[in-house]
Amino acid sequence: MKRYERFAAEISNLIRTGILAPGERVPSVRQASKAHGISPSTVFQAYYLLENQGLISARPRSGYFVRDNASRILDEPHVALQQQAPSDVAVSELVFSVLGSLRDNDTVPFGSAFPSPELFPLARLATSMTRGLRQLSSHAVISDMTTGHPDLCRQIAQRYMVNGMQLPTEELVITNGAMEALNLGLQCVTQPGDLVAIEAPAFYATLQVLERLKLRAVEIPVHPRDGIDLEVLENRLETLPIKACWFMSHLQNPLGASLSDARKAQLYALLCRHQLPMLEDDVYAELYFDQRAEVSPPQPVKALDVEGLVMHCGSFSKCLAPGYRVGWISAGRHTREISRLKLMTTISPSLPAQVALADYLQNGGYDRHLRKLRLALETQQTAMLAAIDRYFPEDTRVTHPHGGYFLWCELPEHIDSLALFQQALAHGISLAPGPIFSATQGFKHCIRLSYGHPWDAASERAMQTLGELLKAA
Repeated sequence: MKRYERFAAEISNLIRTGILAPGERVPSVRQASKAHGISPSTVFQAYYLLENQGLISARPRSGYFVRDNASRILDEPHVALQQQAPSDVAVSELVFSVLGSLRDNDTVPFGSAFPSPELFPLARLATSMTRGLRQLSSHAVISDMTTGHPDLCRQIAQRYMVNGMQLPTEELVITNGAMEALNLGLQCVTQPGDLVAIEAPAFYATLQVLERLKLRAVEIPVHPRDGIDLEVLENRLETLPIKACWFMSHLQNPLGASLSDARKAQLYALLCRHQLPMLEDDVYAELYFDQRAEVSPPQPVKALDVEGLVMHCGSFSKCLAPGYRVGWISAGRHTREISRLKLMTTISPSLPAQVALADYLQNGGYDRHLRKLRLALETQQTAMLAAIDRYFPEDTRVTHPHGGYFLWCELPEHIDSLALFQQALAHGISLAPGPIFSATQGFKHCIRLSYGHPWDAASERAMQTLGELLKAA
């Protein structure tokens, strides 16, 4: 972090913990400069940042003051889920209607599933593609198609190694994004009509995959902070013939929840007891904010896997190159079958995209980019939380994830999030209504908001408009 960002973080913490109260004057530029040994320009930069985050405001000839309600910590949502019978899934029409709202560039993209392209090193990636293709042998154009480009496989294996996991490159299958990896993994271990344990709420693409493959969903509630409810999962495994599970152990979409190491161990013990294959969707692995994890992200359940039950799926779409559509699956005991399934379907991801990513990972400063991306997302999260605090109804509940770029808002119970979606769209604002995250189209008074785009005046106005719509409902 830069010096002004560190100073801003210190002031933010004082506000969030109530040491600097709403309406109270923050130290003057001169006082802060002298007390912290930093230049006045550094203090100004920090205060501008805190203004953009909605924590302080300037008063003419008086200085900077803590904004009203800036220190209030909003309660986290309740995720109440009554035990449901296994259900067929039919959400695609609803999902497609929501996704269609994102095609207009003038719409404020709170419903987006991706961060802003402005946050990615696209020009540097283009340079890597040019250099990588220049070095690519004519033989490799054919030989690397089905297995994945060896340099990319090696770079991915090195990322695992840095995180304390020894993974042979032979266990990796390069795919067309993480969605193909997850599709292949599920096809490998299920047949139409089988039961699959999924999260509730779950990423809507999970539901679409189950719908396409004619699989039935067993919803397991997710705590906003602690992750999947292991007691409910254990009960369902004891009473239902579940064939596979699909979970996000880290920064779950849409809640942002992460399992602790102890809970990951409990989950893996359940998998072993029931010999149950698990798809571990870990596409947000690199987007953590936790300063204690600066060196490497938290380890996935895959790190515990000695029996080959866990199929760990990752992607560069959320952290580096959305349009390149390059992901992978570390498939354990299912590697050979998944490789064959892939050969029978899409054969290979784009080879130019693979060589570009391989070159960038080796030479482009990937970790430097990730540090900048995490800081941008954390700053944008703070701004959105402050805006929810200012504009939304007082009984709104919201998650406080330590990474990713989504907030899950539980609104007053009388709110219909599908109606709110249509009203917001009429004002040029997209959002993701709760029912698209449920096989049974529950969570009707919840929404998911993305803070993946740089915060600006349009973002602030959009949050104010949403607040007005909610209070008028």
